Amino acid sequence: MILAVAAFFLDSELLATESALVFLLDLLFIWFFRDPERTTSGTGDEIVSPADGKVVHIRGNTACIFMNFHNVHVNRAPVSGKIVQMHHRDGGYLPAFSKDSHNNERNIICIESDYGLVKMTQIAGTVPRRIDTYFNVGDRVTRGERIGMIRFGSRVDITPPEGFALTIKKGDRVKAAVSIVARKMDEASEAIPYNNNNKGE
Repeated sequence: MILAVAAFFLDSELLATESALVFLLDLLFIWFFRDPERTTSGTGDEIVSPADGKVVHIRGNTACIFMNFHNVHVNRAPVSGKIVQMHHRDGGYLPAFSKDSHNNERNIICIESDYGLVKMTQIAGTVPRRIDTYFNVGDRVTRGERIGMIRFGSRVDITPPEGFALTIKKGDRVKAAVSIVARKMDEASEAIPYNNNNKGE
């Protein structure tokens, strides 16, 4: 705003250009750090997606969700429970969708739920240099609650407890707190797979 006023009174094209660039950057950051309200889907014994994005890998019973630049980057608790373990590991910054990104910086969060241990891993990508987590070991989280954030392109892996089966597949697009990613096995056989037409906000 100050640059715009100065550009107007000084009739400076340089200040006008700088003012426009600053304004565009402000809009970009406001858009990137948006945090829309969400209504958590499903029932308490269903695991919701911890992140917006695209399922890029299914490894055993672990789903890898890649968050592109345009996705909402706030992560949410996949289940209700107590955080019993949290471990931050330094590493590289390969593209988060790469198969070699297992060496990237990451934060591993283990939540003890009524149905067993749920593992959620926040993985930094090429651009991010910071993984934010809003809770500590011993804290309780509620299913769908905001639990952290990774800045810019990145990935979140989710591993449900024993007795649960993934309801998503590679290529599906999921939405944090809204998309059901796993159900108990006795229900999974009758469960309708998640509709991958939903888009992240």
